[in-house]
Amino acid sequence: MKMKELLLFLSCVLCVSADGQHGDIKIIGCSDSYGELMFGLDGEELAYADFNKQEMIYPQPPFIDPMTYQEGTYESSVANLQVCRANMQNSRKGMKDFPLERDAPSGVMIYTRDEVEFGEKNYLICYVTGFYPAPVNVSWTKNKEKVTQGSSINVPYINKDGTFTQISRLDFTPQQGDVYSCKVEHLALTEPATKFYEVEASARSDPGVGPSVFCGVGLTLGLVGVAAGTFFLVKGNECS
Repeated sequence: MKMKELLLFLSCVLCVSADGQHGDIKIIGCSDSYGELMFGLDGEELAYADFNKQEMIYPQPPFIDPMTYQEGTYESSVANLQVCRANMQNSRKGMKDFPLERDAPSGVMIYTRDEVEFGEKNYLICYVTGFYPAPVNVSWTKNKEKVTQGSSINVPYINKDGTFTQISRLDFTPQQGDVYSCKVEHLALTEPATKFYEVEASARSDPGVGPSVFCGVGLTLGLVGVAAGTFFLVKGNECS
């Protein structure tokens, strides 16, 4: 086996309920510069430890019933991170002759969360998968200018093959002609992988005054046609 830069401990539980089976997962991972503790259910993140903010983060959308873990979960995460790094050092000593494994992302995609409408707030999503070790670095641009406000990224989620998936989001308001990009950097990439998204003219926009004007013109022409037809009909009757 190959020496891995990121040491992982996985705890998986298959939960059975009246509605069917659910998969619960706990990930503890570390490297020299990165640490992760994440709880997931059925492929979705429930909570993760933010070691910069020193708290647990609950990224569920606001429309679901909120849930939290017991007090002391973050403190336990810090202790698990220290244990992980100690085990990693021991593994390095015992496997010093094994090469490090690195896999570049096998897929990078950029798309919107909702149907695009000019002037309506939306989200751009940069989906990165198939990389090892975690994490990747994702940066955004708008019309070649770097954008940081309104961007976020989740913690890496492990795939069945041992690689990772990570998703970055950017708040944006579509305007015709704007061009966005997400740049992905990883240890196994010789140069960043960049994907572009251009706001197309086919996006739906507000109706504005155009349709009203055309409807008004059409109605006027129709009335003129009816009046002209009535005039010639009357004249034709007079001639007879």
